[in-house]
Amino acid sequence: MAWESRPSRCGDLRHHSPRNPKPPLNSPNPALVSQRAVQRLPRWALLLFCAAYVLPGVFGRDPWRNADVTAFGFMVSMAEGRSSWWLPTVGGVAVNTAPLPHWLGAGFIRLLGDWMDPALAARLPFAALLAAVLLLTWAAAFRLAQTEAAQPLPFAFGGEADPVDYAKAIADGALLALIATLGLLQLGHETTPELAQLACVSLFIYALAARPTQGFVPKTAMLLALPALAASGAPSIAAGLGLAGALICRNSTYPEVRAFVIWVVAAACLSVVTSTALGQWTWQLGRVHKMDQVLAIVRQWLWFIWPAWPMALWTLWRWRRHVLNRHIAVPLSCAAVTSVASLLCGGVDRVLMLSLPAWALLAAFALPTLKRSTTAAIDWFSVFFFSVCVIGVWVIYAAVQTGVPMRTAKNVIKLAPGFVSEFSAMSLFLAGAGTLAWIWLVRWRTGRNQHALWKSMVLPASGVALCWLLMMTLMLPVVDYARSFRPLVNRVARHVPPDECIATPGVPRSLQAALEYFGKFRVDGIESAKNTSCNYLLQIEARRGKPVPPQGWTRVARESLPTDRTDWTVVYRRQPAATARAH
Repeated sequence: MAWESRPSRCGDLRHHSPRNPKPPLNSPNPALVSQRAVQRLPRWALLLFCAAYVLPGVFGRDPWRNADVTAFGFMVSMAEGRSSWWLPTVGGVAVNTAPLPHWLGAGFIRLLGDWMDPALAARLPFAALLAAVLLLTWAAAFRLAQTEAAQPLPFAFGGEADPVDYAKAIADGALLALIATLGLLQLGHETTPELAQLACVSLFIYALAARPTQGFVPKTAMLLALPALAASGAPSIAAGLGLAGALICRNSTYPEVRAFVIWVVAAACLSVVTSTALGQWTWQLGRVHKMDQVLAIVRQWLWFIWPAWPMALWTLWRWRRHVLNRHIAVPLSCAAVTSVASLLCGGVDRVLMLSLPAWALLAAFALPTLKRSTTAAIDWFSVFFFSVCVIGVWVIYAAVQTGVPMRTAKNVIKLAPGFVSEFSAMSLFLAGAGTLAWIWLVRWRTGRNQHALWKSMVLPASGVALCWLLMMTLMLPVVDYARSFRPLVNRVARHVPPDECIATPGVPRSLQAALEYFGKFRVDGIESAKNTSCNYLLQIEARRGKPVPPQGWTRVARESLPTDRTDWTVVYRRQPAATARAH
């Protein structure tokens, strides 16, 4: 069986054969699609879907804990000249991070930091990267669906789907499947190197998909994708994708794609050179040696790739005779490389995120083969699940703003003590408009509109986009309060004078970055409590037990994040005698 087939032409498929209500038993192609089923999703509606997914969370929030604020800390440190662009630091500790994404964020801070908040300036290029991921996924699906092996069977008396219209319908479905994927929701809206890696993987998939129909563009995309992926902190994945892409092109049945193997190998070699020059060859293998860890990874995959993974498995079954054809082989190989990389790293979700465009592409090719009962089950599950989520968000918002229901308001206060509610007319308007659009979509989908190929992905995608919109409008103040380090830094600032030096040995790098950005403190993350010249010391201590203060230090206060119930952030001040010795 060939690895792929040529892109179809409109006239290639319009021949007559005995008419059957379903694909013939001896036919390897499982798709039977009429022209009526490939009606276009209006472009304005698709753009609104993308805008409602990409833009919420870009404005009006702090960098969130852990990876988000850590990456931002490196960026703002470079932009403000406090560290080298080649070896950035947080708390004085130099870390060999992925340079390309940090350069991108730092460059935008330098460019726009005088006119807007640095956190927003750093977030803008990463929002553009997320939009590029959506666009590249659509374009890759469009090119893959145009191949002859991916096209549906012709009808005996005409009326089958036009090849280009069919490809656009598949591409719409792939885009909606990616938006509906739960794993992309939060990680895709952070300012982290993994989002740049995701864009590079999407560009690589597009380059492989577009090669049969385009010349210069796929070559340029390939030469950019793998070296940029290596410079973004994923050199081993770049090498693995290069090997998989070379095998696919090498086993092609026609010369123009076989010749493309030279460009794939060249891009892989450039990625190796880039990784070596930037010192990116670091191995982060994880160990999975307990059944609990295995079950945790399984649970992670089940929700992280939902709803793409069951549809992708259905695609592999229904198109099992086409596994070596381009429209299945390209996304399957990319999903395999990135998913295996995640397993080798111990089930890291940020690595697994790189597989989501490939899973969405595989899911899209299940759409022509789904039964009406299956699509109805997807629709009703989506209506029930997301409607419950939407109602829950509105109830919590009402409780925060008005105190009714009283029990819900008390629970919010208990979970986020110290939070003061804020009212925003713009947030209320956007949330109300999104909710009305959801009601209209549910009414449209449960009506007589049963023909469009992409119809079963509309409600899952719109439900995810609506929940994200509500969380980033109605719930943004309380979410930001719970996820940001700003409340903790403000509490620490009550006990530490401005511009004072704070020693933070053993403190997470994310908190060090927050102290530098929110508190404007000088942070020493290198020296121990005994050797530092700082007059203040910060330590993380468990709430249980009675830790002994370091010698020469006096405890000033114990603070914590509003949502932290396990640890104290303890502030120490150097004792006078120790201060004299230190100076």
